[in-house]
Amino acid sequence: MTSPQPTYGPQFKGFPAGGAPLTREEIPAQGWNLLRGDLALPLAVLKRSALQHNLHWMRDFCAQRGLFLAPHGKTSMSPELWQMQLDAGAWGISFATVFQAAVGARHGVPVLLIANQVIQRAELDALALLHAEQPGLRSMFLVDSVGQVDAIEAWASGRAFRGRFEVLLELGIAGQRTGIRTAEEARQTAARIAASPVLQLAGVECYEGTTSYCDHAKDRATVQGLMDRVEAIAREAIAQGWFAHDEIILTAGGSAIFDLVAERLTPDLGRPVRGVLRSGCYLTHDHQRYTRYLCCVGERLNLRETLKPALEVLACVQSQPEPGLALLSMGKRDVAYDLDLPQPVWRSDGRGGVPQSVPPHWRIDALNDQHGYLRFDASAPRAEWPQLGETVASGISHPCTTFDKWRWLPVVDEGYTVVDAVTTWF
Repeated sequence: MTSPQPTYGPQFKGFPAGGAPLTREEIPAQGWNLLRGDLALPLAVLKRSALQHNLHWMRDFCAQRGLFLAPHGKTSMSPELWQMQLDAGAWGISFATVFQAAVGARHGVPVLLIANQVIQRAELDALALLHAEQPGLRSMFLVDSVGQVDAIEAWASGRAFRGRFEVLLELGIAGQRTGIRTAEEARQTAARIAASPVLQLAGVECYEGTTSYCDHAKDRATVQGLMDRVEAIAREAIAQGWFAHDEIILTAGGSAIFDLVAERLTPDLGRPVRGVLRSGCYLTHDHQRYTRYLCCVGERLNLRETLKPALEVLACVQSQPEPGLALLSMGKRDVAYDLDLPQPVWRSDGRGGVPQSVPPHWRIDALNDQHGYLRFDASAPRAEWPQLGETVASGISHPCTTFDKWRWLPVVDEGYTVVDAVTTWF
């Protein structure tokens, strides 16, 4: 069961007013160019060349280490981008909720890794329905307590459910997110899962992303401690016969220090091990937060080049009310601001001019719902002032909370001509 192909039309912000709805295949023939001002701003766009670079970079990173990739689909919630990732060799797609996983399944994702606890009755109902609709589908979710197992069995006792959900034992870090804190709790929960008539233990999961500091020694010590625990419980589960399959899944990997967990995802356990990275932000990367993290990854791996920013938000200079201040047509409804404010990266005259780097004294220091406050040095030459009507492109920090503000994103070539488009399903 797959969802119908979406159409693009004036219901999407940035799409030409009065334009006829278009299929994805019809988009390139429109010849829209963002440097000419063919589409209204603000508009979030994806750069095709950077997307392709990032897809190939992560594919090669995993292949060189014998790892599999299940990138976090919640980053974009875009079926078109998921398909690009699957076409580039991804084993499956990770999600944070059953709703998200259902969107993935109905768009052809074959393996769903729900990197979160499933405990609500309504979510268990939805997951069971999804498997009834698609018998060949594979899904798994996280368990981090005996109480969660009890709740799932209580749900099953009131249903005609006769299957068994695959689950992963989650290990967590004190003071951080979900996940088991102690070795004894891990043993108790793994044994309880193995004895359950409605669950089967497929592997062990953890998430290290909230502990990254761009401090090589500190990050490595934290990851090593966490992965030591993963390996220890995996060995005990093998010894006790708690795993349901011969192949064991070990999975970790946010988008910041995935290189460190990658070193520990395929230990010699005497059984086949599928090491799975779940990094999600790698596809579009960003200009700020993850750029800093990937500089550290590059230092550890001695690489000159890692990932490239593929996501930009374009806005128009709509007002210059006083020296040193210009207002952009881009605000909290259009761009992420949860980790860092957007960063101006290039400017163009809005009439087809070639993009130029912005002066170093330009910065965005505040956002309203629909406005961005662009500050600049009023003592600089007038040529370095923002000009009314010109286009300013900003790099973002944290792609997840930019994607969720858009229902479509054009994909552009190096000259900012629209060559493709994707949708989002938040």
